[in-house]
Order: sequence, then structure tokens, then C-alpha cells
Amino acid sequence: MKLVVGLGNPGPKYRDTLHNVGFMTVDALAARHGVAFESAPADALMARVRGAGLLLVKPLTFMNRSGGAVGDLLRFFKIPVEDLIVVVDEVALPAGQLRARPSGSAGGHNGLKSIIGVLGTEQFARLRIGVGRGDPRRDLADHVLSMIPPDIRPAIDEAVVRAADAVECFARDGIEKTMQVFNASPQV
Repeated sequence: MKLVVGLGNPGPKYRDTLHNVGFMTVDALAARHGVAFESAPADALMARVRGAGLLLVKPLTFMNRSGGAVGDLLRFFKIPVEDLIVVVDEVALPAGQLRARPSGSAGGHNGLKSIIGVLGTEQFARLRIGVGRGDPRRDLADHVLSMIPPDIRPAIDEAVVRAADAVECFARDGIEKTMQVFNASPQV
């Protein structure tokens, strides 16, 4: 079983923000497989996709405290960290571009920083979804917490679909194959 954690902030205020593309990805996977989220044995919602061997997770804490739920669920379900993939927004990538990695630093992302802090390792897969930097005069936190701008909405929507495909590739074929297939720039 693969633990697929989509990072985001809970609540309707944040639903369509750039910071919530991780939530959007696990929501897309749940819809694709006809499963619903329910309470998890941690501060999170989860949905099981039995045929695909996926446990989809949306932590119910704010982004910078996501690590607690991830650690709790890995322990509860006895899932090794090698079977974890975290889906996050990435300002250093153009809107719509994906980048999968087998490990790495938090790169300034507070959700990843929280997970690394709780797990005590950077050795877990992550899938970054580019949301761009936005206006360089604007604070990055304001940018990622803003509603998805109409000019990049199509790229974000398409990236969420491709991210769901990438997660399924990870579950089926591993991170190396996922990187080969999905790290190329999107065809526009």
C-alpha cells in the first residue's frame, strides 16, 4: 500500500488556492476511483483505493503542521517511508509543470519541512506541482494563499490530472519511472 499525502490547508477559505493543489490531486484520484474521504486514525481525512493499493490522505492541520498526521498514519498502517509520496505546490516551477523526486530538502515548503521534521528523514518521494512565483513584488505566502488566477487555471487543472496519473505511475512502477514520464515540461 502507498500512502499518498496531498498537502493543503483545510476549510473552504483555502479550497481553490494555489497552496491546495496537493488536496486537489488526491481529490481527483478519489473521484477517479469512486471513493470517498472519511476520518482517519490521525488528524486527517483518508480514502482507500483498494484495487490500486493507494491510501489517499488530506491532513486536517494547517500546512506547517502536516508532519504529525503523516507520521501517525505511517505508523498506524505500518507503511514504510519508501511507500510514501507527498504532493505539494512549488513556486520555483512554472504553473502546470510537474517534478517528481525520490528525496530532497523542503526547499522552503513548510509542509515538507514539517514532514521531514517528524519523520527525521528527507528520504521520501515527493511530487511538486508548479504554481509559478506570481508578481515578484508580492509576498510568496500571499501568492500561494491566493485563489488560482484565471490566466493559469487551465494549466493548474491539467497539472492536477497529470499529477493524479503520476501518483498512479508511482504506485505501479516506482519513482524512477514516474520521473522519466512526468518530469518533462508539459506539452502546450
